[in-house]
Amino acid sequence: MYHETSLAVWVGFVIFILLVLLLDLGVFHKKSHTVGFKESIIWSGVWIALALAFAVIILYWRGQEDFMLFLTGYVIEKSLSVDNLFVFLLIFGFFKIPNQYQHKVLFYGILGALIMRAFFIWAGIAILTKFEWVIYIFGAFLVYSGIKMLMPHADDHDLEKSWVINWTKKIFPTTPHFHDDKFFVKLNGAWMITPLFITLIFVEFSDLVFAIDSIPAIIGITNDPFLVFTSNVFAILGLRSLYFALKGFADMFHYLKYGLALILMFIGAKMLIIHWFHMPVAVTMAVIFTVLLGSVLLSIWSNRKKAKNA
Repeated sequence: MYHETSLAVWVGFVIFILLVLLLDLGVFHKKSHTVGFKESIIWSGVWIALALAFAVIILYWRGQEDFMLFLTGYVIEKSLSVDNLFVFLLIFGFFKIPNQYQHKVLFYGILGALIMRAFFIWAGIAILTKFEWVIYIFGAFLVYSGIKMLMPHADDHDLEKSWVINWTKKIFPTTPHFHDDKFFVKLNGAWMITPLFITLIFVEFSDLVFAIDSIPAIIGITNDPFLVFTSNVFAILGLRSLYFALKGFADMFHYLKYGLALILMFIGAKMLIIHWFHMPVAVTMAVIFTVLLGSVLLSIWSNRKKAKNA
């Protein structure tokens, strides 16, 4: 069971997020520019501070359990979104997107991601409410996803063969060149899409793929629609800044993937046994934080060892 959230609270939260996004793009990032390391760190701090401030509101409004559920969901979504960063690096590198245009692509990509996530959350919780046995499917899928992440596989990053690109180019007239930071341009009386717009479509598609793992994962923590949605929103909002802060250190946390795989398997197993054993929120939170911290520390230790041997 979970707390019912009034329509006024839902509307107020959505309006707040829209205002923050408008302020972000319309004031602080009105002109396309290269986001530096210092700026990205500051903005990452701002988004994390907003999430923590909201967590404190949850604590005084709903109590300690919902506070821990929100915080756990936020950390899971934030951690899983790190995988998105590596995909963004791949996409921007493939399309040769200039640094000053990347923020705009990520902004609209994340705006679309928020809409898609809202639909996935609504659909997932609605299905779970009506058909309780679906939780076992979600659990099995998360265990499978975790095992798949642990298995070695060949990296196949030939985006040129992607059906997303081919489908887009067949439907829309496309110009091969950039036209500043425009998604659409009118040439010889006809509207055409630019490589920047194709990149945006690819970013949206990549988030759609990642949502398939992340939404069941957080539903495995709580089925409260408000906590699931808000933790997703705050995790995604800070994704752009995190990208610019960490893109120079893409290979630093190479053990994080294995930590995330273990977390997915843990949450999946938790969903599979929920009918017989309800794990306390504090235990769930402790396991997730321990695995994440361990994978990060192991990555740092490995990097130092390699540097020392070199």
